Amino acid sequence: MLYKFKSKSTADLIMLEPNGRRVLEIIGKTPGPQGIILSSQIAAAVGALESAVAAEDALAAQARAENPEEDEDTARPQGVSLRQRVAPLIDMLRRSEREGHDVTWGV
Repeated sequence: MLYKFKSKSTADLIMLEPNGRRVLEIIGKTPGPQGIILSSQIAAAVGALESAVAAEDALAAQARAENPEEDEDTARPQGVSLRQRVAPLIDMLRRSEREGHDVTWGV
């Protein structure tokens, strides 16, 4: 299943179901087949995403500090980080907020 985020301000953004579910939980929305982030809720959603990214980055930095003998390539987490995954969504949210548009999602 896919989550498709839509806004009148940007192109659509598609995420796989586990990633979309995690993002929605971070911003305090109930993951479901459809929903909306009102333009008035966007600032809080962006803040929640940025806090989650900062927390993940801090954990990664701590792991690197605890294992200084590992080189950078082996210490780097495998896969896509939360920072990379939410960057397009944060951009969508910010542009939508500037233009006063809501962001919706559907599966």
